[in-house]
Amino acid sequence: MKRRQLLSLSLVSSLLVILISFFQWDLVDLITEFLMLPIWLGVYASFIIMTGWALVHLFKYKYWQPFIIQLITILIWFFFPFDQVNLDMNFKIHQDKREEIAVKIESGILKPNVSYNSSLIHLPKEYNQLSKGGGDIVLETKGKKKSILFFTYRGMLDNFSGFVYAPNDQRPLKSDFDGDFKQIEKLHKNWYYVSSY
Repeated sequence: MKRRQLLSLSLVSSLLVILISFFQWDLVDLITEFLMLPIWLGVYASFIIMTGWALVHLFKYKYWQPFIIQLITILIWFFFPFDQVNLDMNFKIHQDKREEIAVKIESGILKPNVSYNSSLIHLPKEYNQLSKGGGDIVLETKGKKKSILFFTYRGMLDNFSGFVYAPNDQRPLKSDFDGDFKQIEKLHKNWYYVSSY
């Protein structure tokens, strides 16, 4: 393999690993985990193969640039909080629109509208991007107040995560929204991140 070709393939495989790490949950939402599996396998397998080739060229020809690229990518992959950065961006970008939805629910403009589940609201098309997995949100009624779950990952059965709007800033309980939350983290006044897995 020529040096320039090895360097190019090293850059491409590294870039793919970083992009997949950053956007993997958006892709899962678009094409499901089952279809994501071959993409993960292909990207990570090609990265491992390229790392092997880079290592061979390092020892055999003292050509170090491709291996350094692979090494930097490995360090970024291990130490950069891709998921956390993605969640923070998602929360900040969509917070105002999610609060609009909360106001519409509290004022009675938006009500549960899914026939098989009286706590689900399928959001209008212009708000679909606020909740992953199809644009549905879940209501949890506590007295007169309604907490709202916007999915960041819908998963299967009780495996889900999302942002909870709690109008009285009351921390969600472990069992709210039929979940078994392993993580409940306050993000902002009236907002929590929850994860059940």
